[in-house]
Amino acid sequence: MKQPTPFSAIILAAVREQKDPVADFADVSCKASVPVSGRQMVLRVLDALAEADETGQRFLAGPASISVEQNPELSGLVNSGQVEWFAPQDTPSTSAFNVLQSLPEDVPVLVTTADHALLTAEMVDHFCCEARASGCDVIAGVAEYELLAEAVPGTRRTVTQLADGGYCGCNLFAFLTPQSRRAADFWRKVEQERKKPLRIIKVMGWTAVISYLLGRLSLEQALGKLSQRMGLRVGVVRMPFAEAAIDVDKVEDLLLVESILTERQKRAPS
Repeated sequence: MKQPTPFSAIILAAVREQKDPVADFADVSCKASVPVSGRQMVLRVLDALAEADETGQRFLAGPASISVEQNPELSGLVNSGQVEWFAPQDTPSTSAFNVLQSLPEDVPVLVTTADHALLTAEMVDHFCCEARASGCDVIAGVAEYELLAEAVPGTRRTVTQLADGGYCGCNLFAFLTPQSRRAADFWRKVEQERKKPLRIIKVMGWTAVISYLLGRLSLEQALGKLSQRMGLRVGVVRMPFAEAAIDVDKVEDLLLVESILTERQKRAPS
């Protein structure tokens, strides 16, 4: 039986703010290089992708070349060809689009971020397997907020509240078909208009936005409307791992992730 094509993995690692609070706290030039429990976040993500069965080639979009050169382990991975580096673009969507354009259209692609410090090979394999079996063009990973609140009480995350519950993003995206690459272009358009609400509404459609604001839109209905708008089959993988929804945007996130990794290490077999 022919083995499925491994996912190519893109890690978004560009510097997005001139003064990033997490990088400042750790006294490093770039957030991706912030050490967490003794290992830089970007290296933790690369480790998880290397250990996963479902992923093959790894592509790094950012950070700036000087940040890579000043990082011995990261530059070693790039110079040896184990990781291919791409210059960062202006926004996450344009960085992802830039790398996607260089990859064969028949190769499934996973996109994640360098601040996903709790990512594990188990999470990656679960997401990729479920995405592959979905029959969709594009998939995003989400976690139910109730799962996260129970596992990590008091944590503050961005929650999309829909009629059937709250959902948190997991910084995991799959582009599964040749036509799925159009989704990256749609993402770029939304990102370009993110400070212009009326234009966002035009892109997303009035009906969907009003239904969401009135609390009448379920996750499946939202996906249906988004699929119709994009001309693609859009779906989600509901991740059973609460930690998949935790990335490092603030100093308090960094401290939380440190404490979770410390507990993981205590539970690990000696």
